[in-house]
Amino acid sequence: MKKRNLNYTSYLAPKYWLIWLLLGLGQFIAWLPLRVQQMIGVVLGRLAYLLMKRRRKIAERNITLCFPLKSPLEQQQLVKNSFRSNGMGVIEALRSWYRDPETLRSTTDYRGHEHIKQALAKGKGVILLGGHYSTLDLAGGLTTLFFEADVLQRDHSNPLFNAFVTRSRLRLYQTVLDKFDLRGMLRCLKRNRIVWYATDQDYGHNNTVFAPFFGQECATLVSTMKIAKSSGAAVLPFSHFRNEQTGRYEIVVHEALENFPSDGFSGDRFSDSDLSDSGCPKSSLELDAERLNMILVREIRKAPEQYLWMHRRFKTQRERGARTIYD
Repeated sequence: MKKRNLNYTSYLAPKYWLIWLLLGLGQFIAWLPLRVQQMIGVVLGRLAYLLMKRRRKIAERNITLCFPLKSPLEQQQLVKNSFRSNGMGVIEALRSWYRDPETLRSTTDYRGHEHIKQALAKGKGVILLGGHYSTLDLAGGLTTLFFEADVLQRDHSNPLFNAFVTRSRLRLYQTVLDKFDLRGMLRCLKRNRIVWYATDQDYGHNNTVFAPFFGQECATLVSTMKIAKSSGAAVLPFSHFRNEQTGRYEIVVHEALENFPSDGFSGDRFSDSDLSDSGCPKSSLELDAERLNMILVREIRKAPEQYLWMHRRFKTQRERGARTIYD
């Protein structure tokens, strides 16, 4: 795991000047009025829809698969709305990186704090099981208004930008871990910490099982189950949305999952839903992965345009080397 260099003086060479310029522009935008920021986000989303053709085709394919009952016109509108929402999310991320989230406390509706308290009372830590919604970074900042938390992130390839994002998140979170640092996550849970964790992306065959997501088979990480079993931590589904009509943000923490991870089968009788396509019983990991995906789908359906459909969620096929749906 590559060590991060968060020292800004290491990035004064000319090759970083453009990044510094963009960071300065981001700071300017972050201090504009919220409505102006949202307008910029809408424009940014529209430009991305027009210019990012590869990502647009990925989103079109995902939405066609996941919402087959929508008409082609409705599907295309959802693609456009998704780019619009994620454009707003980029601007909201700037606000969270540069400004105090306290400025948005009055426009934030937070539900489920009692579930956090109940889980922490057990002393085993809490896994906040999130997803890649467009409000991801801003909601993270707003969440820390109500309780302390740690987070896992995917480090960026540009070292200056990675240093900036990591330092910005360290203003909000107590610990910012690399997404692969599961030992670090276990240490946080052992200290009865709250850790924000999202596994709804495709990381290949390693450490995954295949489970339905919007009715489509996809590679699903099993690390949530393994970490929960190893640490005894409670797993609480967690979602966050933007209400454009009211200008408010909603953060919802649900009750801790019961019997998670599951203990597998007891007895020798199974229902049809417990059987794989081959007729063999599904493993407890497969059933747990299916359960987590069902919860995520339930939350996404509340505001489908606010999900990150530009990611190749169905990239990995069960048969290694097989063509993907994006080919």
